[in-house]
Amino acid sequence: MNTRVLGRTGLVVSAIGFGAWAVGGNDHGNSYGTTDDETSRRAIRKAVGLGCTFFDTADVYGHGHSEELLGEVLSECSEQTCVATKGGANFSGWGRGQGLDFRPEYIRFACTESLRRLRRDCIDLYQLHNPSLDEIAAGSIFDMLDDLRSEGKIRFYGLSIHRSEEGLAAIEDGRPQTLQVVYNLADQRPARRLFPAAKAAGAGIIARESLWNGFRQDAGGAGFRGGRHSGELAERTPDGASPIGGDAALPRTRWGANAGASRAALRAGQRRGVGGHPRRQDARAGC
Repeated sequence: MNTRVLGRTGLVVSAIGFGAWAVGGNDHGNSYGTTDDETSRRAIRKAVGLGCTFFDTADVYGHGHSEELLGEVLSECSEQTCVATKGGANFSGWGRGQGLDFRPEYIRFACTESLRRLRRDCIDLYQLHNPSLDEIAAGSIFDMLDDLRSEGKIRFYGLSIHRSEEGLAAIEDGRPQTLQVVYNLADQRPARRLFPAAKAAGAGIIARESLWNGFRQDAGGAGFRGGRHSGELAERTPDGASPIGGDAALPRTRWGANAGASRAALRAGQRRGVGGHPRRQDARAGC
């Protein structure tokens, strides 16, 4: 397994990560469909066995169940792993109704709950999950993350976003160390402006939806059509036009041999392609 340095965090992680949205399971909430926990556990163990050291999840995936599974399985593994999770989707209605919630008090609550589910004293990478451009530009959403970092509850923090403009605003702020953005064979628009800017700023890039919401996982795309994300491609690409852009400034996800080698793990989890920075530093498990 090739490795990358995740931007200026200095974390050395596998170039292919394990995206754990799917293992959360719709039976628990906000996922792709019905899953079997034992199959999910085997997939996580298989990924570790294949050399995957980067695991990306979110508290809202399966309403906490994805984090619980990762915490359970990775706590049993002797291998060093890096866990990234996300917060900001208030699925419990804590403090107010459900929905995106980046209030400082909620982010502290969400981070504490993620630590419990992941069975960790510290989260390697904590990401705000889909904040708006206005919230990113205002910058106050990062203040609580600075506090959590100074308290030793998170090592580094970043954003999970959809639009390049959001990433550019984060780079201008200068505090987020990583950006997770949609990048796959169908949508390579971040390569035009965001990737060069991130590379110059030393911000790590994580490829979001690198399997195109399951479309690339299935030769016929049956896992995509009719699911919760059907129609999403049409929404992002008006009139069926392809958004594929130019070559990326940072390493892109590899398909060839790596895709075949990790087939078992991909059945239950999407891949995350990780781009980096030329520095090298040993990665630690947890904190």
